[in-house]
Amino acid sequence: MSKHDFTAEEFADRLRRVRVALGEAGLDWLVVVHPVSIHWLTGSDAKSYQEFQCLLIGARDEPLVVLTRNGEVHEFRTDSLADVVYGFGGGENEDPIAAFAAVARRHGLDGKRVGLEVPAFYLHPHHYIALCDLLGASLVAEPTQLIARLKLVKSAAELGYIRRAAEVADLGLSRFRRDIVEGASELALAGGVYETLLQNGSGLAASPINLVSGPRSAYSHGAPTERRLEAGDAINIEFGATCRRYTSTIGRQFSLGRPTARHRELYDVVRAASDAMLAEIRDGVAAAQVHGVARDVINAAGLGEYRVHLSGYGLAPGFPPSWAEPMHLIGDSPDTLKAGMVITVEPPVFVAPEGLGARIIDNVLVTKTGCELLGRAPRDLVAVE
Repeated sequence: MSKHDFTAEEFADRLRRVRVALGEAGLDWLVVVHPVSIHWLTGSDAKSYQEFQCLLIGARDEPLVVLTRNGEVHEFRTDSLADVVYGFGGGENEDPIAAFAAVARRHGLDGKRVGLEVPAFYLHPHHYIALCDLLGASLVAEPTQLIARLKLVKSAAELGYIRRAAEVADLGLSRFRRDIVEGASELALAGGVYETLLQNGSGLAASPINLVSGPRSAYSHGAPTERRLEAGDAINIEFGATCRRYTSTIGRQFSLGRPTARHRELYDVVRAASDAMLAEIRDGVAAAQVHGVARDVINAAGLGEYRVHLSGYGLAPGFPPSWAEPMHLIGDSPDTLKAGMVITVEPPVFVAPEGLGARIIDNVLVTKTGCELLGRAPRDLVAVE
C-alpha cells in the first residue's frame, strides 16, 4: 500500500474521523504505534515495525509526524502522507525514546492530554515503560483500539482490494488441489501455492501458511514440513492472499483417497457449525451470538473440548505476524456486527488424542440482511483419488 492506493479524499476522511474520536475522548494527541494504523492513515507500507516507530496525530490540524528508523525515512517521505518525518539510528545505535523525546518537545506534547497505542507485537515493554516515564502526567489514556475500531467497516475501495485478494486465494487453492499426490511434500505443496499467489499479484500475507497432513492433522496452526503425503492422509490447509495488504484467507479439508468415517464425521460437524454461523450473520447481530450457534453445534456432537479457538474474527490489512482485527467471534465479545465488516468464519475441531482435525475457513462481507461469501471455492471435503 502507498499514498496512491486510495484517493486523497478517502485518506482525509479517515484522518477526520480519527480527530473527531480524539476530541470525543478528550485527547490532544495520539501516539500511534500499530503498523496497520499508520498504514491506514498515511499509506505507508514500510517495514519499520521491526523497531520502534510512531505516528503523532493532533486532534486539530497539526501535521502528521512520523518517527522511524533511518532506513525507512526516504520511503515515508516519498510514499506516504506523513507531513514531517524524523529518523533515528541507522549506521550507529541510537535510543529511539530519546529521539521521541526531542520530537515530542518540538511539536508541543508537553502538558497536553496524550493517548498512546499499546498494541501487541509492535511495542517493546522497555520502550513502553520509557514512554510512560517520559510522558508522565501528560499520558492520560491508552486508546489502543481507537483507530482499529474506526476501520472495521470497509469502504468501497477497501472491499475492492479484498475481493481481488479472494479471487487470488481461490487460484491458490485450485493449485493446491492439483498438486496433491502421494509422495509430494508439504513444503513442495506450500511452494506451489505461494508461486500461484505471487504470479497472480498477491503480496506476502502477514501470517505464514498452515499446512498439515496425516498424523499432523490435529495441529491447528502447523507449518508445512518435509513430510510426504501418504495414501489415506487427511490434509488441512489455511493461507492468505493479499491486495495492497488487504487480506483474504481460506481454509479447506482434503483427503488423499477416501476419507475415513471419523474424518468425514468431524468435517460434517464443522461444516454444520460453519453453515449455522453463515445463517446467523447480519447487521446488528452480536458477535457472541454468531459464535454461540457454532459452539452449540460442536457441543451437541460431543466435541466441545476440542473446539480449540474462537469461531472467527475481523479481517484487516495485515503486517506480520497477524491479519486479524480486534473484533472476535467468541463468547465474551462485546462487539456487534455491522454491514460492511469483513469477518472470517472458521469454527474448529482438532482432536489431539486421535491426531485428526477439521476446519473450513471462509471470509464473508456482513450485509444488512445476511452475509456474502467472498470466496468461490467449494466448501466440500475433497477426496483426491
